[in-house]
Amino acid sequence: MASETMTNVPVHVSMIMDGNGRWAKERGKERVFGHFEGVESVRACVEAAVETGVKYLSIYAFSEENWNRPQDEVLALMGLMVKAMAAEMKKLDQNGVRFMVIGNRERLDDELNRTIDDCMSMTAHNDTLTLIVLLSYSGKWDILQAAKKMVEEVADHPERKDEILSMGIDGFDRYLATAGIPDPDLIVRTSGECRLSNYLLWQGAYSELLFVDTLWPDFRKEEFRAALDYYSKRDRRYGKVK
Repeated sequence: MASETMTNVPVHVSMIMDGNGRWAKERGKERVFGHFEGVESVRACVEAAVETGVKYLSIYAFSEENWNRPQDEVLALMGLMVKAMAAEMKKLDQNGVRFMVIGNRERLDDELNRTIDDCMSMTAHNDTLTLIVLLSYSGKWDILQAAKKMVEEVADHPERKDEILSMGIDGFDRYLATAGIPDPDLIVRTSGECRLSNYLLWQGAYSELLFVDTLWPDFRKEEFRAALDYYSKRDRRYGKVK
């Protein structure tokens, strides 16, 4: 994958992949057909991220709320994820991509969890790009599990109670599922919907937001680079006056 020169490249780009079902419906296909085509868009965005120098690319693959979808669709999605991970890992490893999965993995089946662990282990040494798949994830779940971790830490170390309870925002970050990962600079949602849908609620507090009409299966390298161009023109003040 060749690199290209871009200015003001975001460190972390995050994608809310939406529109697979509508894309398939427009073509008279079952929803799962859109999910299969969406894998091609993930591949294109990974390649574009490497080419443009983005260091972290996160994708919202499956939310906690998605468990409420029809069981046949959920099962098809889980099977697709296993196959896609197994098929892509060698290429990701060759291109220096580190693979991570973040979310409530207790809800995933054993086969998928084994595949995830194998893929994460295979690519753990890579540092060109970190690809983060948010799977069985929600922002509210993340904040809640972080709060529970704090409570458990206070219970296990009562002598540190005052220290823990007086910590600031930066200290709380280490309890989140995304600990060690920089907050997203840019969050892109496809398909024309203008909401975060319970995604990275804490981490996205100061992210630039971009909502595009393109359905996810049609979001490829050209669209990814257009999103980076949009970001390059933003003036990020973080509440300050410049």
